[in-house]
Amino acid sequence: MTDGERSLIRISAALASREEKAISLAFKEALGVADNGQVEEVILQSYLFLGFHTSLNGMALWRSISETDPSSSEALDCVGWVGRGEEVCRSVYADKYHKLRQNVRDLHPDLEQWMIMEGYGKVLGRPGLSLRIRELCIVASLAVLGSSKQLYSHLCGALNVGANVSAVEEALAEAHSYLDDYECSMSIKLWNEVQERYFS
Repeated sequence: MTDGERSLIRISAALASREEKAISLAFKEALGVADNGQVEEVILQSYLFLGFHTSLNGMALWRSISETDPSSSEALDCVGWVGRGEEVCRSVYADKYHKLRQNVRDLHPDLEQWMIMEGYGKVLGRPGLSLRIRELCIVASLAVLGSSKQLYSHLCGALNVGANVSAVEEALAEAHSYLDDYECSMSIKLWNEVQERYFS
């Protein structure tokens, strides 16, 4: 993993902490190390898991620290988002893809459609950042949030899209700087369960 990639994951963990000083430090550390457009992608995707206000506040802080102008916007393609979302979601969930869709559909059909079009099509399927790094960033955010069910899925997802074990562990380590000992032990336990099932 490169220093730039680590800084992107660190930003994701800091955003999930909602600690402005931590976010500011992560942004400053990313300057000159990470690509500015990739930093913006990390901030943009944070709204899926952390809320729109986190993305807005994060982007405002990034603009202030980096003194950069926004990168160009991707043209809206709502129809294309569905196909792209199906492809990206299938990559992340692999053989669990159809089960995931059925489970979410059982909760509410609109949630399933939003997950595919909005989550995986519009946001996570965007160009500008590899799916492997997107998933590692999500792992860091979810570990800080303590969202164990989603974290389990995205730990598997990171492996499914090409992240190796050491990269996942680095992502968890970034999250652990915002967690207490018990919370760290819980995420490590979950990661061990994932590895046991994934590699068995």
